[in-house]
Amino acid sequence: MPMAELDRRVAGCRACPRLVEWREEVARVKRAAFRDETYWGRPVPGFGPADAGLAVVGLAPAAHGANRTGRMFTGDRSGDVLYAALHAVGLASQPTSTRIDDGLELYGTRITAPVKCAPPANKPTPAERDRCRPWLEAELALLRPTLRAVVVLGAFGWQALLPVLAAFWRVPVPRPAFGHGVRHTLAAHDGGDPLHVFGCYHVSQQNTFTGKLTPAMVEEVLATAADAAEIRHK
Repeated sequence: MPMAELDRRVAGCRACPRLVEWREEVARVKRAAFRDETYWGRPVPGFGPADAGLAVVGLAPAAHGANRTGRMFTGDRSGDVLYAALHAVGLASQPTSTRIDDGLELYGTRITAPVKCAPPANKPTPAERDRCRPWLEAELALLRPTLRAVVVLGAFGWQALLPVLAAFWRVPVPRPAFGHGVRHTLAAHDGGDPLHVFGCYHVSQQNTFTGKLTPAMVEEVLATAADAAEIRHK
């Protein structure tokens, strides 16, 4: 199916009762600062071109970020850091991402997550991760002809993504450990191009407010990954 059709189907998923209940409760109760807004309150599909050479994989939508706006990493402080870094290295048309109709474009890059619904306390269960896995598998299958590099934000995304990558690339056993700045090149077993996989600490406030992750660190990983994917920076 085309990527647009996949995105439409993702947005209609109701497979995980706990996540459905939580995302809809958040959309109904709202945060005071957004009380006059209509929340998205549904699963959040990936964002970016269907022929991206680089994928950025996070964890799950934020309750008052993507669950409110309907676009990954849009409308929260984690997104402020990520999109500023993407813009700084030439992968985004602007440094901010505030709402779904703000005109932001990504260049050669698609942002997605292994869990499509906002989870309570930002902690999906292993069962919810596994139930959501077919959506990520389908998305990566559509990206396969052009995908050359992946930046994984955090250990949860790393653990969720590697088994999915095994459909097209040879993932070592035991699987490589997550770490900021790590890089692994996976040979293809389907006759296609290899994949360069990069680890980056998640752009969460817990990491950025404490200085564990700085804007320069994010930019360095993204720029290196863009070069590996042979994306021409804007």
